Amino acid sequence: MATDYDAPRKTEEDLSEDSLQELQARRADKNSGVVDEDETEAAEGFELPGADLSGEELSVRVLPRQADEFTCASCFLVHHRSQLAGEKNGQPICSECAA
Repeated sequence: MATDYDAPRKTEEDLSEDSLQELQARRADKNSGVVDEDETEAAEGFELPGADLSGEELSVRVLPRQADEFTCASCFLVHHRSQLAGEKNGQPICSECAA
């Protein structure tokens, strides 16, 4: 919370003069500023500049699994054999899933 060091400080007399009603009113005012906003509604109208990719075509070359690679039975990712941690139920498990 930011502190305004130039603002006049309250003395002990000022603090003791604050009534219960004034304190409750201040607390209610602080809570009235809270806005309950639906995130999905707010995101619908938000568009990044240059984000229109509807005319773009993605071209990716997919390679088959190599001889020195394996597919983890837990995360189903293809890893190099140096990532092999062991086997679980006869299926290879990578070191990330074994941890």
